[in-house]
Amino acid sequence: MEKNIIRQEEAICALATASGVGAIAVIRISGSGAIGIVNNIFKGRDLTEVRSHTVHFGTIRDGDQLVDEVLATVFRSPFSFTKEDIVEISCHGSDYIIRSILKLLIREGARMARAGEFTQRAYLNGQFDLVQAEAVADLIAADNEASHKAAMHQLRGGFSRQLAALREELIHFASLVELELDFGEEDVEFAERDDLRRLINRLNDSLKPLIASFELGNALKEGVPVAIIGAPNVGKSTLLNALLNEEKAIVTDIAGTTRDVIEDTVVLDGTKFRFIDTAGIRETVDVVESIGIDRSRKAMEKADIVLFLFDSPATLAELETLATELPAGKKVMWIQNKIDRNQEIVSSRNALTIAAATGLGLDELRHRITAIAKDQIQSGTMVTNLRHYEHLLRTHHALNDVLSGLDSGITGDFLAQDIRLALFHLGEITGTIVTDDLLANIFSKFCIGK
Repeated sequence: MEKNIIRQEEAICALATASGVGAIAVIRISGSGAIGIVNNIFKGRDLTEVRSHTVHFGTIRDGDQLVDEVLATVFRSPFSFTKEDIVEISCHGSDYIIRSILKLLIREGARMARAGEFTQRAYLNGQFDLVQAEAVADLIAADNEASHKAAMHQLRGGFSRQLAALREELIHFASLVELELDFGEEDVEFAERDDLRRLINRLNDSLKPLIASFELGNALKEGVPVAIIGAPNVGKSTLLNALLNEEKAIVTDIAGTTRDVIEDTVVLDGTKFRFIDTAGIRETVDVVESIGIDRSRKAMEKADIVLFLFDSPATLAELETLATELPAGKKVMWIQNKIDRNQEIVSSRNALTIAAATGLGLDELRHRITAIAKDQIQSGTMVTNLRHYEHLLRTHHALNDVLSGLDSGITGDFLAQDIRLALFHLGEITGTIVTDDLLANIFSKFCIGK
């Protein structure tokens, strides 16, 4: 789809701030005639004559009736978010006032914007690529420092530049292979096969850490999953409540109180965590408890961090066996609870000692959990979008097909087909290659007014 042409499409309008009563609301108007449309209902300076990036006090009127005193901010094309003419009306946050102004704008020729339409126009007019456009939504949704940083990195083009560099290298070789096809009868090779192999291996080396980063990148948005695992009555629910600072889970002296997975999120040192309290793992004939224990094992398998909680050598021994089921590389912390009861400290596993009921040792526990997460967070690009992850995987598979083709000595036309497929998937991430259906799907997830 052609872009980078500044389009002044029909004027659209929408509330750009959160709905609900507030001190201030901002209504955004963008597109052909936007400045004139607002000027027709604005009494103050003639907005059609003012310079870009200026703010003007005045009133909004419906004929002779005063609606509100407002500030009108004018952005002239191409120096605006959408690269179209934009006016933003800052009014009082009354639902009645907002509705009244929107009705006047529609009466003057604007229409209500669709979800994400302002950002979609910015993309179509070359303000940024598709990765950066999606980062706008991630930035709005960011509720912790880590996800905010990841969104800002993508919004500023870090991920896009990395993909563009990979794609540019591949395009060079693709053009040489395509050139060979034009001279098919002469049996010539313009693309040196060993050089192509080295390039594909280098590209794969760049793709692998991006693909691997998705699991943690997605967790930063949803909350890094931390499973609390242990035998019944070792204090798992008490620990969950202490970490969340609320009575989320029922705590009793009866073994097996927790029969299902209970979870909630909390932000620690700028990173969002999703703590998961699980049923105590033990041998049981109780059908309901058995289902809960099975879910505990699944939660342990899916968690990024596992907290093995015990309160005695006996409950530690049960966890030692369970730990052998974990895959290599799983982040694990060993924690001895109820240390306030003058229990003997178990030296095995160099466990952290805490008393969840009194809060003893919890600050150190929080510190260690956040340290584990921050060690996993890469300093460079982190993939947080499922769509990006899917196309990176498909790119990787297409590049592997190129390598397999080189090994088997297939002809240039089949090599070219696999290279084109890799280029296609890289292009779909940034929007170099895009369809209307893809755009509609992406921007429909945005809020109205963005």
